[in-house]
Amino acid sequence: MAGTVSTDGASATGPLFVSRAAGSGKVTFVRVLNAEWIKLRSLRSTFWVLVTAVFVVIALGLLITSGTVNRWPSMSADEKSRFSAPNASLTGLYLAQLAIGVLGVLVVTGEYATGSIRATMSAVPHRLPVLWAKTLVFGAVTFALMLGTCLIAFLSGQAVLAREHIGVSLGDPGVPRVVVGVAVYLAVTGVLAIGIGAIVRTAAGGIAIVFGLLLVLPEIARALPASWQDHISKYLPSEAGQALSRWHPEADALSPGMGITVFVLYAAVTLAVAAVLLRRRDA
Repeated sequence: MAGTVSTDGASATGPLFVSRAAGSGKVTFVRVLNAEWIKLRSLRSTFWVLVTAVFVVIALGLLITSGTVNRWPSMSADEKSRFSAPNASLTGLYLAQLAIGVLGVLVVTGEYATGSIRATMSAVPHRLPVLWAKTLVFGAVTFALMLGTCLIAFLSGQAVLAREHIGVSLGDPGVPRVVVGVAVYLAVTGVLAIGIGAIVRTAAGGIAIVFGLLLVLPEIARALPASWQDHISKYLPSEAGQALSRWHPEADALSPGMGITVFVLYAAVTLAVAAVLLRRRDA
């Protein structure tokens, strides 16, 4: 309580209530980040999609490694030579990328669908900090969650493979790169999906494009003549990005460093286009 109130509504000795937020309404990037974090964790779809991604990575890894152990005595020498113990336990990457891609699109298009994007842009009139904040928050959450998930999937899978003495340890050469590489790939996939969502603004269109880039384009490339495949396939988004997570890269594939660089460039270009359109179009 503060002092008496005069007839014109003002306090004679001071304000009746003092807002702690008074004078602190300036829009800062930290506050935009916090707002995007609140929105992300408030979405029901966020929880279920991320739980699905975690389950898929761990469960599919256990399924593949268990099947490998059962078939190992009857596998040919060629199959055994091409077997990658780290990648077998992280096979769930191929389905998890779809879950992360869908959620990345929904992070943006959900606001357009409900109309809440207008309130967001009114609060942050410069607009671009919203896009950067969404990208940073979702990319960081995805990387952190998937890194822990990949570690669990790897250790669980190697425990299964140890029954046939074909497992590897986390300290073996190249293994940490594979585990971290899967998490990096999934995080960049989420960033790419946010850019696509910001460009098309519709969930159906954005999800279709993400699926097309990650699933359809590689299949189309496989239908091309072999001479074309060698020059095109390795530069596709998914093929380039997954080079970082392959324990034994193929001879004609991009190096792990070059592969993830190409994939990051895809995401960066997508975000750049989204940024230009965000400034030019109405909310």
